[in-house]
Amino acid sequence: MLAELLTGWIADQRWFAGKGRPIDDLSIESNVPLVDGDPALAHLIVKVVQGERTTRYQLLLGLRDALSSRLRHVYIGRCEWGGRERDVYDAAHDAELMGRLLHGVAGDATVGPLSFHRVPGVEIDTSQRSLVMTAEQSNTSIVFGDQYILKMFRVVIPGMNPELEIVRALADEGSHHVARPFGWVEGTIDGEATTLAIMQAFLGGASEGWAMALTSVRDLYATSREVSAGDAGGDFAAEAERLGVATAEVHRELREAFGYDALDPDEIHAMAELYLAQLERAVEEVPALSDHADVAREAYDLLASIDEPVLVQRVHGDYHLGQVMRTYDDWIVLDFEGEPGQPLAERRALHSPLRDVAGMLRSFEYAARHLLADHPDAETLEDRAEEWAVRNRAAFLSGYTRSGGDLRPADVVMMRALELSKAVYEVVYEARNRPSWLPIPLAAFTTKH
Repeated sequence: MLAELLTGWIADQRWFAGKGRPIDDLSIESNVPLVDGDPALAHLIVKVVQGERTTRYQLLLGLRDALSSRLRHVYIGRCEWGGRERDVYDAAHDAELMGRLLHGVAGDATVGPLSFHRVPGVEIDTSQRSLVMTAEQSNTSIVFGDQYILKMFRVVIPGMNPELEIVRALADEGSHHVARPFGWVEGTIDGEATTLAIMQAFLGGASEGWAMALTSVRDLYATSREVSAGDAGGDFAAEAERLGVATAEVHRELREAFGYDALDPDEIHAMAELYLAQLERAVEEVPALSDHADVAREAYDLLASIDEPVLVQRVHGDYHLGQVMRTYDDWIVLDFEGEPGQPLAERRALHSPLRDVAGMLRSFEYAARHLLADHPDAETLEDRAEEWAVRNRAAFLSGYTRSGGDLRPADVVMMRALELSKAVYEVVYEARNRPSWLPIPLAAFTTKH
C-alpha cells in the first residue's frame, strides 16, 4: 500500500529525476524509524524502475494519526503503519520532526544503517527550528534557524558525494570561499558508505550571484543608451572581477588539496573528437545550429592541434552565477556535487579548471540575454546585452588571471572549445524545453569576445 502511495506521489516532486517517463515499479529498499510515536519519522530509500533505468531516492516520511491543516500541502496519503491507519506526508516540512536530524548530527548518532557525523571541533546549537527551502530543484535543503542548512540529496548514488569531499577538504585548507561544514549523514548502499546529506553554515544575509547580475542587467536596460554599462547605476563588473579572483583561489586550493595531472596531446585530440561528435548530433536535432557549426568545428580543430600538456584537476563541474553567493566579506561557492545527472566517478574526475571558467562565461551570456526572450524591444536591446556581457566577461577573466589562473595561448584555445561545447549542449536543451531562449546559446557562435 505504501509503495503504491509513493508511486503516485513521487513523480510530481520537483526533484524527481525521471519526469516524462512512466514508473514501472517502486520498491522500498530500506525503512529506518528515526522517531516513534505520534508524530513518527521514517527514513526511506526507494528504488524506482523506469524502463532500463533504475534510480534510488531518499525520502523522509512523517506519520500522524491525524494530519494538521498546516501540513496538508505535503500530504501523501493514508495507509496502515505499525498496526493502525496513519496519515503519511513529506516530513521535510515538519519542524517538530526535523529537529531529530539536527540532534543526530550534533550527537554523532547511529540509527540502524544510518550514521550522523559532526565535524570535529564544531559546536551545534540543537535549539534551532527548521524551515524547508522551496527553491531547490534536484535536492531538498532544510534551514535551522539562521545558523545551519542541511542539504538532503534526493537522488542517492553509492559512494561519497563530491560536495562533502570537496567542502571538507577546502575548509581544512582554510578556504574563505566555502560555507563552513558542520556535519553530514551517511548510509550504506551496495556495501559502500554513501553520502545522504551535508550540513553547512547558512548564509542568511548573502545575495545570489544570478540575482545580482540580473539586477545589473535590468538597470542597464532601463538606462539611457547614451550611458555606458560602466557608468550605469548597477554596474556588476567590480563584482565579476572579485568572482574571478575567488574562482582562481578555489582552483588553487583544489590543486593543493587533491593534486593535479595533465592531459597529453593524444587525450586532447580525443576530447576534440568527442566534442565534434556532440556537435554533429546537435546539428541533426536542431537545424538552426547548422549555420553556425563551422565556428565550433574551427574551435575544435584548434583544440585538436594543441601539442603540449594541459593541466587537469578537481573542479566544481557545474559552475554558474546561481552557484555563488556574495557575503559581506567575499564570494562563497556552493554545490560542489557536480552535474547531478552524471555518475560519481565522472563528477570526481580531473578536468581542466577552464571548464569552470567556461561555465561562468556562459552564465554571463545568459544573464545578459535571458530577459530578452519574448521582449518586445529585444532587437534594440541586443547591443546593450552584448555590452554587459563583454564588460563582465572581461572583468571576470581579469580577476581570474590576476589571482594566478592560467590563460596561456593553449589555455585560450581550450577555454573557447569548452565554452562552445557547453553552448552546443544549451542549444539542444533550449530547443527541447524553452524554444524562445534558443537565441541565447546561438549567440555564442556569432559573438567575438
